[in-house]
Amino acid sequence: MPTVGYIAVLIVGPVVLAVAYAVSDVTVADPAFDWAGLANIEAVLADPVFWRSLLNTCVITVATTSLAVAGGNVVARLMLAPVHGRWLVRLCVLMPWVTPVTMSSVAWLWMLDSIYSPLDWAGRQFGLLGDGQSVNWLGRPSTAMASVVAVQAWRLTPLTAVIIMAGLVAIPRNIYEAARIDGAGRWLRTRFMTVPLTAPIVAVAALFCAVFTFGDMAVVRVLTNGGPTHATEVLATLAFRRGIDGGDVGQGAAVALFLLPVLLAATLTILGLVRRMVLR
Repeated sequence: MPTVGYIAVLIVGPVVLAVAYAVSDVTVADPAFDWAGLANIEAVLADPVFWRSLLNTCVITVATTSLAVAGGNVVARLMLAPVHGRWLVRLCVLMPWVTPVTMSSVAWLWMLDSIYSPLDWAGRQFGLLGDGQSVNWLGRPSTAMASVVAVQAWRLTPLTAVIIMAGLVAIPRNIYEAARIDGAGRWLRTRFMTVPLTAPIVAVAALFCAVFTFGDMAVVRVLTNGGPTHATEVLATLAFRRGIDGGDVGQGAAVALFLLPVLLAATLTILGLVRRMVLR
């Protein structure tokens, strides 16, 4: 019952409220609820910015999840390495995840500044950039998108590393010992033991990354606010811009509603893959 109450209050309630707003003409100036039918949804579907935001959301989610899972595999093995000061390594690895997202995004906003960026300074010191040359990281569509993906992947890699590390620790050591006695080398043990046994855990880590990235607004809001020219606009920032900044609560809710079916489809697909991996 506590679980049902939690879901009802924090998930079902907001979804029902969002649906109600999406079929109304509620605005910040006029909060009275008047039936508007599908007018808000039709307006959203006819807006090219919405389709650009949907594409950007999918691209950022796929790219971030791929980088975070790949980096998490590497970091998880480093965290399990038998070295002195391993606790300090684990603490440093977890810092991007435990740091408030807005605080870390503001730090990255300074690091990606077009004038005072330490990344540009490092590039000039190593000869990657000419004297006085700098990169407008957040002012060009391609570099702005790459910057958002990099920050999201940096933030979520510790989460995937912890999940994958738990999967690696759960593998019985006697299996590896038996394979080593039978003459299996490191590559064979990795290919036929580690990868199949950790594949469900990796898929769960990918699911968490996808969920966190798909609905995240803070990183894009702080770094680029959807710019330049909507090049990094995502559904969450578009919904906030229309519903809160623009005052059209109904249309903002209509945009936010499209987060649910896309995310639900991706979640069911990944969970289906996990189920087949486990039952295989």
